[in-house]
Amino acid sequence: MGESKQGTISVKKTCWDEKYTVDSCHKVFCAPWQRCVDGRCICKLPYQCPRNKTIGACSDSNKSFLTYCQLKSAECTNPKYRFNSESPCAGKFEISLKDSNGAATTKNGIVKIKLPKNTIESFVCPEKWTITESNVACRQLAFPQGASIETLRYNILKQEESNHDCLQVTCRGSETTLAECSIKKAKSTKNERAGVSCYDKKNECETGLFTCVNGKCIDFNHTCNGQNDCGDLSDELCCSECKNSFHCKADVCIPKEYKCNGEVDCISGEDEEKCEDIPQVPKGKSENSEISVVDEGSNAVDYDIEAERRLIRDSIPKLQCGLPKTEHIRVKRIIGGEKAEKNQFPWQVAIKDGTKINCGGIYIGGCWVLTAAHCVRADQAQRYRIMVELLDRLVYDQDLDSFPVKSVKVHELYNPNTYENDIALLEVVNIYNEPSCMQVDNNLVAACVPWSPYQFMPGESCTVSGWGRAEGFSKVFHLKWGNIHLMNNCSTVYEGRFFDKMECAGTYDGSIDSCKGDSGGPLICYAGKVAYVWGIVSWGENCGEPGYPGVYTKVAHYFEWISRHVGRQLIAKLDI
Repeated sequence: MGESKQGTISVKKTCWDEKYTVDSCHKVFCAPWQRCVDGRCICKLPYQCPRNKTIGACSDSNKSFLTYCQLKSAECTNPKYRFNSESPCAGKFEISLKDSNGAATTKNGIVKIKLPKNTIESFVCPEKWTITESNVACRQLAFPQGASIETLRYNILKQEESNHDCLQVTCRGSETTLAECSIKKAKSTKNERAGVSCYDKKNECETGLFTCVNGKCIDFNHTCNGQNDCGDLSDELCCSECKNSFHCKADVCIPKEYKCNGEVDCISGEDEEKCEDIPQVPKGKSENSEISVVDEGSNAVDYDIEAERRLIRDSIPKLQCGLPKTEHIRVKRIIGGEKAEKNQFPWQVAIKDGTKINCGGIYIGGCWVLTAAHCVRADQAQRYRIMVELLDRLVYDQDLDSFPVKSVKVHELYNPNTYENDIALLEVVNIYNEPSCMQVDNNLVAACVPWSPYQFMPGESCTVSGWGRAEGFSKVFHLKWGNIHLMNNCSTVYEGRFFDKMECAGTYDGSIDSCKGDSGGPLICYAGKVAYVWGIVSWGENCGEPGYPGVYTKVAHYFEWISRHVGRQLIAKLDI
């Protein structure tokens, strides 16, 4: 490790300044018909959708598609392909607004739905009608900002109408039409019907109101409550706390019913952890006892949209990374530096420079190893070999794999004076001439590469490992590891030397730290049991100095740079 020279502190934006929305994949997952590029969800081409399907889909323009995903991929670039019903095309899904006397209105009124193949219009049940569904309805009616918060229900003037059948509608919030929502025939005893007041204001928001990224104004009380009040989700993506909802550690609020629903919604997956004791709602039952589902489990338009969406997500190939082949079980939490066991960190490699091992590296798949730029020289690939499954630098099995390095890719903006962009890639020679390259007859496992700088947050415990110097700078020959904590911005500690794409981590007493010789090695953080290479050991103030944590290259900021060199399919764990 080393020290950088004096520099200039860059001005950091706040989370709200970043203007995150439902299409910001650093905060939320993209839809299955999109992929994540530079933090934004962009459209896939229809042929890139999974082929699995429940049934074909039909658009508003009466065009049939083999799958719902293909239709949504087409709609992503052309709104005329908005979903209408199942295929083959037969009839229209239509919504309209009526006043209490049944006269048509344009932006305020009771919502009525006419299903494909039906000639009559149906009311919408009020019990589960929220701002989420209202936003979708108004979006379908050509109000892109969605609905106003107020006026979600209307009283029915005639008492005899209050017992009429209605449609129970439940949306996730990102749909462009109510036809994409879950719709069931139901009965309601309430003397109300669902309605909307669509938002079409163009003025700047008054003082005391929150400005959504789409320009809509809402009360601050409606932010961070797990509900997509803005319609573009921008009110739920920068929340240190959540009201009556589930808090993802990326500071995102999701509806509490998304916890343990069998689908990962938080980007680090914590909403699907510790789910054994969560009671499941019986199928066909409503949370509100005043509404009864008539055709249990079936969709009113004969299209199970939720099953289709889940099938699409489940059909997307998932990269296998970050899971050791053998699990190490310990009876207590280790807080000090400990000797590593065989295959405990199967992504850890050693970089041999001539006859010496001066740096570590991280295997990320194929023929590629990640390390620090200050460990290598771009024009001297022949100097390096990558040693796999090494535990002890003095006593090791001579049969251990070692790979000659074919090329060295140092980040083009690496600054050796400040350690900015201290990251490099090593491509090894495929000595076995196998597609798996380095993973032939060994226990090597790729660490996952994070795509979002919000996957792990300050305070989380992560693991650093390496052969670096110990206390007093004494040499270490056996691979050691320790748990350390991610810390808040270290600009105060390292004034003028800590930059945006750096991460600091350590213990407050300095008892565990990375040191000289650990450089280029991994700082691993875990999402459940899956290991992500969150940082690369870069520099710091001496070693184990209280109040001076180690500084790491924050790998998530370099996902696009890494993918340009190694190929996105090699490191994109979730088809991002």
